[in-house]
Amino acid sequence: MHENSINKIIDVLGLAPHPEGGYFKETYRSSGEILQDCLPDDYKGNRNYSTCIYFLMTSNNFSAFHRIKQDEIWHFYDGSPIRLHTISESGIHEEHLIGRDLIKGEVPQFIVPGGYWFGAEVINKNSCSLVGCTVSPGFSFVDFELKSRLELINLFPQHKKIIANLTRNMQ
Repeated sequence: MHENSINKIIDVLGLAPHPEGGYFKETYRSSGEILQDCLPDDYKGNRNYSTCIYFLMTSNNFSAFHRIKQDEIWHFYDGSPIRLHTISESGIHEEHLIGRDLIKGEVPQFIVPGGYWFGAEVINKNSCSLVGCTVSPGFSFVDFELKSRLELINLFPQHKKIIANLTRNMQ
């Protein structure tokens, strides 16, 4: 996909750079809240019932390994399929294909369990992927954790290669 087409998508949807890579825009944040007293102890503050974003990645960019407390549902909309990598808290690495081609094993929707490290990459060269991400309880940057390459490799040395590919900050 030509860079002008990608810039057009960014402009039309009003996307902004995301700290993990790619571009995003929050499209929904419920007005109702879950009170901190009703959430697990590791949550600080209230959370909206649910949030949703547009998320755009390009083949020149990726979603760096990060994690949040909540489950995150990825919805595929358009463009290249995505390879999403997860590492469980116990260190199990899995790859998941998110896209439209069910025959090739792609799924149009995928749920990343809360507490898992995950990162994603666009499969096709010179392309982009437009997805949506829904989080419940609602997303807050207080719940967002982005470790350095070195910190993640120290946690999961057996996955050094994929961690090196999907992290930006060295230390």
